[in-house]
Amino acid sequence: MLLAGDIGGTKTILALYEEHSNAAPVSEETYASGRYGSLEAIIQEFLQSQPAERQRVDRAVFGVAGPVVAGKATLPNLPWVIEETELEDRFGFGRVAVINDLEAIGHAVPALADSDLEKIKVGSAEPLGNIAVLAPGTGLGETFLSWNGRRYTVHASEAGHGDFAPVDELQLGLLGYLLERFDHVSYERVCSGNGIPNIYAYIRDRGLAEEPAWLAQEIAEVKDPNAVIINAAMHPKPDGRICSLTVETFVSILAAEAGNMVLRHMATGGLYLGGGIPPRIIPFLRKPNFEKWFVRKGRLSHLAEKTPVQVIMHPKAALVGAASFALQLREDH
Repeated sequence: MLLAGDIGGTKTILALYEEHSNAAPVSEETYASGRYGSLEAIIQEFLQSQPAERQRVDRAVFGVAGPVVAGKATLPNLPWVIEETELEDRFGFGRVAVINDLEAIGHAVPALADSDLEKIKVGSAEPLGNIAVLAPGTGLGETFLSWNGRRYTVHASEAGHGDFAPVDELQLGLLGYLLERFDHVSYERVCSGNGIPNIYAYIRDRGLAEEPAWLAQEIAEVKDPNAVIINAAMHPKPDGRICSLTVETFVSILAAEAGNMVLRHMATGGLYLGGGIPPRIIPFLRKPNFEKWFVRKGRLSHLAEKTPVQVIMHPKAALVGAASFALQLREDH
């Protein structure tokens, strides 16, 4: 059996697979991460719930929401330390790999079906060309894939924490506003679930759009304002322009950084948008604003113009990618 896991601060998904990484798992369970003291405790519970023939795991891959160094991950939103060698010793797995969750999504990309994707921008992908993945969720993840002669290799990255580079006057003002509040303004500060409220606050506080009383009340009543802001942008009211402007600004920042990735990694094989936010704002991504900033790259605009853009709609892409990588480990053994 191949064990795959998608490990996040809120939930952990474990699944057992046979043979093909893109086949449905033979067993899958979701756990509330915060109720457990370690990943080991969840694995133990999961395996004990399986029939005996399914408990013999040969390979295990876990995609985790945090940086991985030398096979060891410390999750920023959980008091867990996940280490490959300890998992191998504890459970007797033949091989364990702990990878970043964006790496896991990267491994899923070649295995995704057309039905798992939503086309945003047409283009002409170069066969076996590099592929870039940009995933705004709670944070911002970036990765890219390169062809090694047999399959795509996925490269780890923490580029979402790189310096935010404004592309117009509104974004210059946003940078100045956030520099008054943070020592460092990264792309994650403005292009993620954590970033959307920062954009909203800037637009409100600088008087670029008014915040109606009903909207202020709705936001005050929730822990995470993103759902309120995005919903109000998708279903606009006459006095709710602040939410539309927030999402439009988010999209322009996302598009510019996506275009940067095409240049940075020569991603002639395509650009994929993952994470939880893009599937929720498809109509905004289809507007001219996205393509405008995606292709506006000066003398190398032609590279971005040729590059297709698709949104990953599969809700468990990281789990599919972890399983795909587990299969690769078995093949390489």
